[in-house]
Amino acid sequence: MKIDFNKNSDGLVPTVIQDAQTKNVLMLGYMNQEAFDKTIEIGKVTFFSRSKNRLWTKGEESGNFLNMVSIKIDCDNDSLLIQVNPTGPTCHKGTDTCWSEENTMSYGFLSKLEDIISDRIKNADNQKSYIASLFAKGINKVAQKVGEEAVEVVIEAKDNNDDLFLNESADLLFHYLMLLQAKGYKLDDVITILESRQKM
Repeated sequence: MKIDFNKNSDGLVPTVIQDAQTKNVLMLGYMNQEAFDKTIEIGKVTFFSRSKNRLWTKGEESGNFLNMVSIKIDCDNDSLLIQVNPTGPTCHKGTDTCWSEENTMSYGFLSKLEDIISDRIKNADNQKSYIASLFAKGINKVAQKVGEEAVEVVIEAKDNNDDLFLNESADLLFHYLMLLQAKGYKLDDVITILESRQKM
């Protein structure tokens, strides 16, 4: 790995820190050759602190270390992307990231859909929605609906109408997300189990 520490007069390269699991960006720091070497040596991200004018291992005072997982260099060899497993909040202000965001796993639109389902359930008294009305009928009715949608997916899988198959698949996934919440779980709980089954 050839990093161009001499591109800038101060010998520093910007270093983006990303959570290896959630893929969220946690912070931005700067490294010189010595900080890079120290990071490799101890496995904990070490920066060159411009304010302290010395090497600074993140977490040396707070205990909130950034445990290095991987390092990538950009196409110009003058910036780094380091994936880490953080042991606590990253920002010195106590937040998960330096942008005051929660460092939680996101599955894109599916996470947004989970939030919508959760909101409709919590605010059922203040709105009329399909989600609220189905959830109000109890877990048995939600589970039954998942079963019905699953059967419809199987039926459409045997046919040649891709549009119907995909629409029924969407219905099944939507109602399954509802059933998860009816049981007090989220998609993340299922993903965790799937990951634990992954063969190394």
